[in-house]
Amino acid sequence: MESLSLPSEEQLRQRWVGTDVANIPKPAAVLDRAVIRRHCAQMKHTVQTLGVGFRAHVKTHKTLQIAEMQMDNGDPEPKFIASTLLEIETLSPLLKSLTSAKVPVNILYGIPLVPSHVGRLATLAADIGEGSISVMIDHPDQVPYLKEFHQTAGFAARVFLKIDTGYHRAGLPPVSLNKNGLLEKLAHAEAEGWAHLLGLYSHSSLSYSAQSTAEAMDHLLAEIHGCKEALNRWLSLLPRDRDLIISVGATPQISSSHSLARDIGSDGPMGKEAEKLRALLRNPGSDNKDARVKIELHAGNYPILDMQQVSTNARDGTGRFEDEIAMTVVAEVCSVYNDGERENAEALIDAGTLALGREPCANYPGWGVLSSWRVEAASTSSRMMVDRISQEHGVVAWEADRKRKVPLSVGQVVKVFPNHACVAAAFFGWYFVVDSDQDQDGSRVVDIWVRGRGSSVSDPFLMTRFQ
Repeated sequence: MESLSLPSEEQLRQRWVGTDVANIPKPAAVLDRAVIRRHCAQMKHTVQTLGVGFRAHVKTHKTLQIAEMQMDNGDPEPKFIASTLLEIETLSPLLKSLTSAKVPVNILYGIPLVPSHVGRLATLAADIGEGSISVMIDHPDQVPYLKEFHQTAGFAARVFLKIDTGYHRAGLPPVSLNKNGLLEKLAHAEAEGWAHLLGLYSHSSLSYSAQSTAEAMDHLLAEIHGCKEALNRWLSLLPRDRDLIISVGATPQISSSHSLARDIGSDGPMGKEAEKLRALLRNPGSDNKDARVKIELHAGNYPILDMQQVSTNARDGTGRFEDEIAMTVVAEVCSVYNDGERENAEALIDAGTLALGREPCANYPGWGVLSSWRVEAASTSSRMMVDRISQEHGVVAWEADRKRKVPLSVGQVVKVFPNHACVAAAFFGWYFVVDSDQDQDGSRVVDIWVRGRGSSVSDPFLMTRFQ
């Protein structure tokens, strides 16, 4: 069988940089670099102002370029989270360059340890450098695999204990953290040199249902208190010779923390509760004065955002969603139904479930919202949305005033803001990058960013099957 040859990043740049996005192959994922840069700069200000650590998740974008922007966040030791081996492998060149420059770096494999992945994780860790990869555990049967990691890597695995603070996707509730002797087994692994505990980790997506900054802050407080409860209850079984990290967050919580940073030194709108959260972030403490505790915030979607994220209203003072969301899916109008063929006026575009995902959004019933880019302005009471989707097609209609003709024509190119950027991006192999700071219309391709796709770029079978 002949090799399936994909274009390189440089070949893609040579072909498409300078092109108007209306003329790129569709559907396509487009990122506005200026918006991403602005969100990352805001995160840096927040982290520095609040005096907390930060860990950047890469699962949304899966690119070296955005990871480099996330790395400049005010934390002197770059820290990342990945959901897949491929994401770690994609970032490996960046991580190796940092360790070669004597910069401490760590990337967390962000799901409870998968036994079959231990060998590859350890090999990557050995290649990048000691302390470069950490894992999370929430079951005593995962502890023996830490020995396998040590044997392959040549040094101890860094470990987070996964805490369930109410989302119930993974982790142990604070009261059950020592499930079947988990903590004693981990302590034994430390004594044998297989493991080094970093702290407690919680990720609660409950904040995705927030409707205000205050609600998002409440979720952040609940996560911190849940981790503190676990720490205080089980402190006698945890090491005392180091700062233990409480790592908490999700994009809505972290978006609310921007308001905390902005209002420091003023009588800001959030009042006494916000001041309590600021104090807790700076000095999380413990009921036991011997415990040393540090807060680390984590988030991943924040550089890009999407319709679901902006619907939480987690950050005060945000602009229009069109100015806040960095990702659009570019699609082409296939047909228009404005002449009474259907009960409502509609148009058909060449982007459906595969290009947009099938994630709902709390504040409207559609699967994406059309940008005003090169489209007749919507009324103040309505906007055009992707009303229905099939595998490769979407049906566009007005969110309100459904009888109103859609101002689209066959062959017209439109931009759609997806509900969930992580899911929508998964369909695409690379992003067409624009920069609205250089080109106000955001229409000229200035770069191509290839994203990691698949399961593992280093799997021997995947590497050889088409040779």
